[in-house]
Amino acid sequence: MTDQILDVDLLAFERASGSERRAVVDGVRRSLATGFVYTNHDVPEDLLDTTYGMLREFFEKQPEEKLEFEVVGANGQTGYTGLLVETAASSDKPDWKEMLNWSTPIATGHPLRRKFRNAYPEQVLPEATVPGISEVLYRFHDSIADLQRRFLRVIAEGIGCHESFFDDMVQDGPALTRAIRYPAMTELGDAGHVWAAEHGDINLITALPRATAPGLQVKVGDVWIDAKPPDNAVIINTGIMLERLTNGVIPVGWHRVVADPSYTGERYSVVQFCHPRPWTILSPVSSCCTADTPQRFAAISAEDALDEVLYEINLVEDSRRIE
Repeated sequence: MTDQILDVDLLAFERASGSERRAVVDGVRRSLATGFVYTNHDVPEDLLDTTYGMLREFFEKQPEEKLEFEVVGANGQTGYTGLLVETAASSDKPDWKEMLNWSTPIATGHPLRRKFRNAYPEQVLPEATVPGISEVLYRFHDSIADLQRRFLRVIAEGIGCHESFFDDMVQDGPALTRAIRYPAMTELGDAGHVWAAEHGDINLITALPRATAPGLQVKVGDVWIDAKPPDNAVIINTGIMLERLTNGVIPVGWHRVVADPSYTGERYSVVQFCHPRPWTILSPVSSCCTADTPQRFAAISAEDALDEVLYEINLVEDSRRIE
């Protein structure tokens, strides 16, 4: 079952041509039938190490100190989010995770920022608590965002579009990076071992560099399997927006985070959600609509799609789905 998620070579796609390049595209297309694929990358390992080290330093602060970086009205799009707030749309029980969220700011006068203020909030990072963290986290964000833009070129070819199809769509998009701390079992009491319930992401694709412990599980058919990427690989999973754009040809990658009963420690991961610009109209591309696969989804703006999901996952502060 685990071999259905393939390990592909993004760097080979970029340097090759002909059959070698097509082989990468074919591998990605087949693997994304599960909603997941593993890929190599060129993000510096020392940047990953430094990022995790500084994030751990932040999350080990006292709760009241971390709460100083909670941003009222940001709906989880920047700053700190505490334990038992975000809730999977499929669940009525909040997830056991705390988070730090950030993006690289765009120019104040940019039309995207003027028109979609909620998507581009002022960034709040714990620089006063962990000196130097802002520069590291912005550098990390930009490195992963670049990787995601490049990987979308493989997907574009796989759905019959030009490789540049997504380039303009994600340029200055509100990509969000999220550091997550899942607490040790001793903090969960009788809550079991589920850190984050089953869910699909809203965005185009999500990138997950190495975490500090296992726990990510992927739903393939009706079976849950452990995500086991090769060493130093990045996990890519697909989101709801990509499913809409591809008319369901590329499905959502359903996943959850569950601690192994034999593991009692905490878990850290850092993920990045690649979003299109909010004014993007998500309508199935013609290459994915055929007589055998007629159009399934009506058009919706990326902004409206995101707003609906933020409500469903309990992050809209003045309209909580679950209190």
